[in-house]
Order: sequence, then C-alpha cells, then structure tokens
Amino acid sequence: MKFEHTKVFNFEGAFRGLRNPLNSWNKSDSYFGLISTEYDIEDDWTVACDWLHKKYPDENYADLYENHEEELEEKDEWLLKNGVLEDDVNKDIANVAFIGPADMELAQRLVRSGPEHRKFLRQIMVSVDITAPQYIWAELDTYKVGTTANSTSKMHKLASTPITIDCFETGDMQDVIIEDSPEPTFVVTSGYMANTMITWLEELRQKYNETKDKKYWKELIRWLPESWLQTRTVTMNYENILSICKQRKGHKLSEWSAFIDWAKGLPYASELLFLD
Repeated sequence: MKFEHTKVFNFEGAFRGLRNPLNSWNKSDSYFGLISTEYDIEDDWTVACDWLHKKYPDENYADLYENHEEELEEKDEWLLKNGVLEDDVNKDIANVAFIGPADMELAQRLVRSGPEHRKFLRQIMVSVDITAPQYIWAELDTYKVGTTANSTSKMHKLASTPITIDCFETGDMQDVIIEDSPEPTFVVTSGYMANTMITWLEELRQKYNETKDKKYWKELIRWLPESWLQTRTVTMNYENILSICKQRKGHKLSEWSAFIDWAKGLPYASELLFLD
C-alpha cells in the first residue's frame, strides 16, 4: 500500500471560519501565506515567539529570544515541520500555515467538542494518490461522504500490461499451509496459490489480446483476486481522516495501520487528528 503526492490545503480558510461564530478574527495569531523556501523572514519566528510568550507571559519578546533560544528553536522547528504545506511553488517560495497558540487552543477545544462543532476540519483538504488492494477500497467506500476518488481503470487498462506478482498486495503474505488429510498427499500453500492464479490470469490476458474475444476478458475480471492493486487519486478532509483513524485503529487488516501511519505525517496531525 502506497501513499504518493500528498498535498494539504485551505488551512487559512478553515481557521478563519472557526472564528466566524464569535466574530473573533482579531484574536487570530497564526500566519498564512507564502515565504521564501530559505525561510529567511521572521513570520515563523514571530509565531514561535507567541508560543513561548504563552508559556512565559511575564517576559517580553526580547527576553524570550535571549533567555529561551533553545526552546524557541525547538518550537520553530515544530512550526516548519507542520506548517510548510508546499515548498515547490515556483521553486523558491513555500506555502505555509504557522498556527499560533490562541488559534490552536480554540481549534482543539472544537475538536474535542465533537463533529458538530469541529466543522473547520471538513475544510482542511487533502489530496493523495493511494495504491491499495480491492478489499481496502471496498472498506474506504464506507467514508464516501465528503470524499472524491478517480481510479485507474480495469475496464480500459487491465489487459494492457503483463500480470505479475507485483500487481498484487503481498507485503505481509505468509505461507499458510492447508493440508487435505492428517497424512496429506497434497499440500497447498499461499505461494502455490498465488503463482497458479497469476499464471492463469496472465494466460487469459494474453488470449484476450490475441483474439479480442470478450469471453476471455470476462473470465479475467471474474477471477481477479481481491488483492489486486489499484491506484486512486483521493480528495478528502481532516474530518474524514480523523474518523477513519479512530474507527480502524487495531483493525485486523494491516493496511489500516499503514493508513494511520500516513495520517500521522500530515500537518499538525498530533494536535488535530490524534488529540486524545
């Protein structure tokens, strides 16, 4: 299972919207916009200093720079790790969302209050290419509300390339043995079944390409295993991802662990998606 071309966007709109109910936009302390990819301006440091000022309210900003330089650098590294949403725009500027302490406190309060209050999470959008087996796509369709996916096509492209073991999810395949009697004369293993099925499917594919007879293509589709890998470009939001991670934690399919690991790498995942 692979996750490629992940992009996250609209932090600015989502955080502006979370302040709409009380018209408290003037209390926002985050920075959104474009900065040099060398990070040579002070926007990240200004927000980092706001975080330290919350921790040390009796010190002025000049003293924070002087007395807590190491803590300031750690907070700045956290902001850069989470807040740089895209750093290849025109090759020399980055799109950033540096979230300040007041905005984060409000956001986390809303997250903890439940889905009816954390509507802003639905406005933080994620686009990603996911390559997953059919049985995972069937379960991901459970979260269809608020998501869109464009998939590669079995209808158009299934017969165009050789069918090999690489076309299937085998990352954690184990050689499970099934014996037909206490003293078996024939032993079936997972590896044997995989090789037999792949050989059969490839023969069907070749026969269809030779004859263009649709009966071969129909049998190819009929016997295609659930482990067949398909890539889809998926658009979803932070609320979708939060729900998936909560509901699929500890699932017996290992692919959901891979999804959760990917989600943990999203901007501010620890603060917004894995808060509790």
